[in-house]
Amino acid sequence: MGGRRRLALLLLLPLALLALAAGLAGERLSRPVPGRVGAPPPGASAVLLPPTDQGQPVSGWLMRGRPGAGVVLLLHGLRSDRRQMLGRAAFLQRLGYSLLLIDLPGHGESPAEHLSFGVKESEGVRAALAWLARELPAERVGVIGVSLGAASLVLARGPRPAPAAVVLESMYPAIEEAVADRLRLHLGDWAAPLAPLLLWQLPLRLGVSAEQLRPIERLPELGAPLLLAAGSMDRHTPLAAAVRLFAAAHEPKELWVLEGAGHVDLHRFNPRAYETKVAAFLARHLRPPD
Repeated sequence: MGGRRRLALLLLLPLALLALAAGLAGERLSRPVPGRVGAPPPGASAVLLPPTDQGQPVSGWLMRGRPGAGVVLLLHGLRSDRRQMLGRAAFLQRLGYSLLLIDLPGHGESPAEHLSFGVKESEGVRAALAWLARELPAERVGVIGVSLGAASLVLARGPRPAPAAVVLESMYPAIEEAVADRLRLHLGDWAAPLAPLLLWQLPLRLGVSAEQLRPIERLPELGAPLLLAAGSMDRHTPLAAAVRLFAAAHEPKELWVLEGAGHVDLHRFNPRAYETKVAAFLARHLRPPD
């Protein structure tokens, strides 16, 4: 009898250790990343948008451009803040666009209890779009979202002003795939089956479900011309996933694959190619010919 008990303990111990490791990983991955972003850059002013549905304000910078030239909302990636988008802001500012850079909830100076991989961050996106509609009502609105920022826009539920143009970069199609791909990348193929140990924590820890974190299912509701950008060597969100996302989106749409780029800042990877492509796309939809 004692031998059976010891055998059972030996069999259960690895499972217990895996569950413990998954719990620690889940806690770390969902922990907010607050931080001070410093003074606004030249030409920008600090703005504090009204509270989201979570009751928390959204912090950002507004850069006013040429009246009638359009405004672009810039949305950063996971565990970053608005400063990630300053390179894009600089070239768009030269083109005369007004710009709004925000910290998504749980990042930088926009507080939140947890990171939620797009669900609650999307409330910050809705708040920003509503604010722009009030503050710059005559301007056509474009949005550039990177990774988490892209998912947060697509997952934004409820009434929101529809953008006139959207650029989505390096966006995951569904949280199940995102978790499995990252486990496989960092730990090896054997680790992908461990994804359920992280996913089961979503409702317990964050109050969201995996079903709420499937941008590919919401993409047909985007309601705006789309430029979907992806790196050909992205191992976090493989190119095959980008192709599926593109197939799910409605026209008008474009797929742009940046050769040699991984899951990186696509603007920093190739500034000239990025600026040429994105500038042409935004001009076509935010500044249509009379």
